[in-house]
Amino acid sequence: MRISHFFLYILGLVLILPACEPSEQPSTPSFSERRNLERTDNAEIESKIDQLLAEMTLEEKIGQMMQINNSEYSLSENRGTHFGAPPDVQVSIDTTKLITFIEKYKIGSFLNGVAVSKERWRDYSQQLQEVNMRYNRLKIPIIYGVDHMHGANYLENSTIFPHSINIAATFRTQFSTDEAVAVGQETAAIGHHWIFCPVVDLGANPVWPRFYETYGEDPYLSSVMGAAYVKGLQDNVNTAPYRQAATAKHFIGYSDPDNGWDRTPADISDQRLQEFFVPPFQALVDAGIKSFMINGGEVSGIPVHASYELLTALLRDQMGFKGVVVTDWEDVVRLHSQHKVAKDMKEATYKAVMAGIDMSMTPYTTNFFDALKELVEEGRVPLERIDLSVARVLRLKLELGLFEDPYPVQTNPPATRSEENVKNALEAARESLVLIKNEGILPLAKDTRKLVVAGMNADSKRGLSGGWTLRWIPDSDDLFPSYVPTVFSALKKEFDQTQVELATAADIASKATNADAIILAVGEEPYSETPGNIYDMNLDKDQQDLIKRAQATGKPVILIMVAGRPRLVTELLPETGAFLWAGLPGFEGGTAIAEVLSGKVNPSGKMPFTYPAFVSHWYPYNHKNMERFFSHADSMNTIAGFGHGLSYTSFSYTDLKLDKSQITGQESTTASITITNTGNRAGKESVLWFVKDEVGTVTRPVRALKHFEKITLQPGESKTLTFEVNPHEDLSYPSKSGEKVLEPGDFKVICGGLEKAFVLN
Repeated sequence: MRISHFFLYILGLVLILPACEPSEQPSTPSFSERRNLERTDNAEIESKIDQLLAEMTLEEKIGQMMQINNSEYSLSENRGTHFGAPPDVQVSIDTTKLITFIEKYKIGSFLNGVAVSKERWRDYSQQLQEVNMRYNRLKIPIIYGVDHMHGANYLENSTIFPHSINIAATFRTQFSTDEAVAVGQETAAIGHHWIFCPVVDLGANPVWPRFYETYGEDPYLSSVMGAAYVKGLQDNVNTAPYRQAATAKHFIGYSDPDNGWDRTPADISDQRLQEFFVPPFQALVDAGIKSFMINGGEVSGIPVHASYELLTALLRDQMGFKGVVVTDWEDVVRLHSQHKVAKDMKEATYKAVMAGIDMSMTPYTTNFFDALKELVEEGRVPLERIDLSVARVLRLKLELGLFEDPYPVQTNPPATRSEENVKNALEAARESLVLIKNEGILPLAKDTRKLVVAGMNADSKRGLSGGWTLRWIPDSDDLFPSYVPTVFSALKKEFDQTQVELATAADIASKATNADAIILAVGEEPYSETPGNIYDMNLDKDQQDLIKRAQATGKPVILIMVAGRPRLVTELLPETGAFLWAGLPGFEGGTAIAEVLSGKVNPSGKMPFTYPAFVSHWYPYNHKNMERFFSHADSMNTIAGFGHGLSYTSFSYTDLKLDKSQITGQESTTASITITNTGNRAGKESVLWFVKDEVGTVTRPVRALKHFEKITLQPGESKTLTFEVNPHEDLSYPSKSGEKVLEPGDFKVICGGLEKAFVLN
């Protein structure tokens, strides 16, 4: 009897399995139960969602799940010279095309643009919503998305902050908040509802072309910087009645591709994903972020856009996110065209929707509409699954107040580049510059007679700002306002009593004859995403030759790296008097660099990532012990370690203490340390606190950042800082399934080169 039951069971499986969709996953709770769980306490909003869903046709629902690029209803477009570039479209509307998108396809969201005036953006948004409100049967407003990545970078005369990698180098979350506040003040009232920022991908691979969009290699630093941005944008009461949604990018594992190139495969273990990649995104969920954008690559063999485990089991069920999930650029169709996990667009749509996406950034076609409609009509995608996503999209629009007033400001748009915003951007640029090396050459003497300036970024505005500035990839300085200084023009202004000359590789030797120093601004041209892929992290041969020619003059050489990632100059550094990592400091970056070189500003930036010395031997500061099996000194493999940064003064760390040397999981210990300015001028110092777990069931990092604080000290001044070590927050680590593991054992607190041991019982 038991044998017969067994064969009947096997037969049942054989009959059932072929009918199951290959990407279908068990859904617990059900789609309708999940929708109920996601309801908010706002009864008015939830009632409106129920009402609309009851009235909407299938076509109207699918339209809310689509986002089309503005090039498809523009009067003209220029697709630019970069492979894969979004069109550089002036904001102008072909009404006939737009009506088709709204009337036939019921499109609920559009995106993109270039930097035009605030008045033009206001008029564009007004026209877009007017056409929508005329031809949208249920008067559901459009939500418009823009990639404002470091300030309002798609708006003329806006405040352009340093990129996120620079913001991280300041170790001041206030600058992340300041940036978000500026974006809100300058764009909320002109129809930019949905801001595709911040990027909290971990800066885990320095070759990756979007490295500069991250907050560096540490998950804690990324977490607090990203959360500060979200709160600055979404909680900004000064933009009322206009509100904006922030977007967490790009969930998850995007930033650590095995070959370093954009959108390519990443192999990341479950435990590593939980410990290093999840926390920054979790911090944004906890901060109340309203939307997520998805990684266009794959993690451990599964494209993220087709991964139920990542988009639903992890993001929804473990992390508790209840907002809108939007795809990245064309990434549903890529499941078929490039990932090859779907035989056609219809199967790609099925996989993406059932995995958990709510809105498809199509962005050039409406084939997602046709595919999803067929899938619902065939019964493969339940209507309840559609209602779940549409409810999320409608809730987002309702929470932003778009149903109350979908139109932009009717009178004068808000001021751009306010005195306060520009001041904040300049201060962020100043504090983001990291002085890696200084052999007494900086600051430059006040009686400096002549400076020679050279390098590809010496007289480049676009170089200082990088990608996502005025255009997706700005390829000409002609696009930039006249008030933006270059390194060269800023130096001429700062050293107004000094002869400052621009040189080339050909004439640098002759021009340097009477010079006191040579300043070389090297690095990269602007890039983003796939166009930023490189084969070699070393600085290119022409730039290396320039550095060698400058060094051959015998004059002191100051090297400034203006780049979105750590380009290598290892063999050239010994003959360089000073090395300043400038990153991508934005519109105020030229001024900030000149002020640091003159000594007007005391540098205070610290590396938010490990600057490698060699292409093939690199590891982050929070590496595992065995990653240095053959190496016993960081200096062998790095130009600058995480947290490194010199000042024109000096600081000493003393008296590291713990109030308890033994604790249990239910109590904390408080560490204290005294920092003293031992130099002769005021300075700012970022105090970084690390914890080391000596032994773990899962191999532990050699240390992990848990807290930081930036202070200002006058000469001779001391301050005592404290850090409360909470066992469950600071001493635990996640298992591969995300459960918190807290193991008794030996630990250390590390700060300023000092360490103190304690025991968790």
